[in-house]
Amino acid sequence: MPTKILPLFPLFQVLFSFPFFLPLATSTDFNFPAVFNFGDSNSDTDNLVAALGIRLDPPNGQTYFKAPSGRFCDGRLIVDFLMDAMDLPFLNAYLDSIGTPNFRRGCNFATAASTILPATATSLSPFSFGVQVSQFLRFKARVLELLAKGKKLNKYLPAEDYFAGGLYMFDIGQNDLAGPFYSKSLDQILALIPTILVEFENGFKTLYDQGGRNFWIHNTGPLGCITQNVARFGTDPSKLDEIGCVSGHNQAAKLFNLQLHALCTKLRGQYTDANITYVDIFSIKSNLIANYSRYGFEQPLMACCGYGGASLNYDSRISCGQTKVLNGTTVTAKACDDSTEYVNWDGIHYTEAANQFVSSQILTGRYSDPPFADKMPFAMKLKF
Repeated sequence: MPTKILPLFPLFQVLFSFPFFLPLATSTDFNFPAVFNFGDSNSDTDNLVAALGIRLDPPNGQTYFKAPSGRFCDGRLIVDFLMDAMDLPFLNAYLDSIGTPNFRRGCNFATAASTILPATATSLSPFSFGVQVSQFLRFKARVLELLAKGKKLNKYLPAEDYFAGGLYMFDIGQNDLAGPFYSKSLDQILALIPTILVEFENGFKTLYDQGGRNFWIHNTGPLGCITQNVARFGTDPSKLDEIGCVSGHNQAAKLFNLQLHALCTKLRGQYTDANITYVDIFSIKSNLIANYSRYGFEQPLMACCGYGGASLNYDSRISCGQTKVLNGTTVTAKACDDSTEYVNWDGIHYTEAANQFVSSQILTGRYSDPPFADKMPFAMKLKF
């Protein structure tokens, strides 16, 4: 299936509209030797699949990789587009040992279904944020150990100074909020947020103590607009907002983001030699869903790859690409004809086309604190 390239005009529309932060004196420099990424399925490039030996079936990966790539998507993720824009290769997954992975320009520790809070016996992923940070500590120690033995592996491993000069990216927290909705009230979930952010702060401090100085922190997106959540919690129209998203989920995401932003401001004051950028993913994705037709999409909430047809094409009993017997009938969760018309890929994750759009908006700098609109010549190097 050919990849549809989104027009650049939304880039300029957003550049001169939807201002979120007032310009500050500092800005982001994108000349990083390496990137170390932490997160969940929004930026997992093969960790969960490799670690648990699970199987991702076609049509996952069909748009770009032409086969399942360990990404829960038809193609590239936001992190892939950002790496491409920085002229860096896609990040290899820390847990993927097949195919001689190259970690010279960074490593990805993000694992699908992961949370900031420590995993429990019922967690879908054991690789919570604290575990990912511990994996980084082992990765760094092992790299330095191998580098000390000679130059044989230099082309596969980051140089020692890459750890101080590299970019530490974070996109995690969605599962800490979305999961508890199945068993807790909204008030109980909101009360969890300070505890979640204490755990995040601890991980941040560990990475800072290890020499990290450049931090890029995504907030969480509009959880109430994820197809899975609309299908499960949006059956009562009174629970939906004006664009068809579940109000309670989005309320939790907004409060989490408010407190995460405050934490970033606090950390910036504490660690004055650190470059900490907060990225407002929520506003970008909300704008996309509310104004989907303006950006060339036709379906803001319906899943491209799923089962059930209109209006959401989502059934929690069967995942994208699977064939199962439901109610005595053999059915397959197939992909739509054109994924570029859809924001949602499989009921939970975004399509490559939507990830491409979100990336283009991130790179305007207008959704970041501090903003980096003065770096627009960088954004004009976009390859997508």
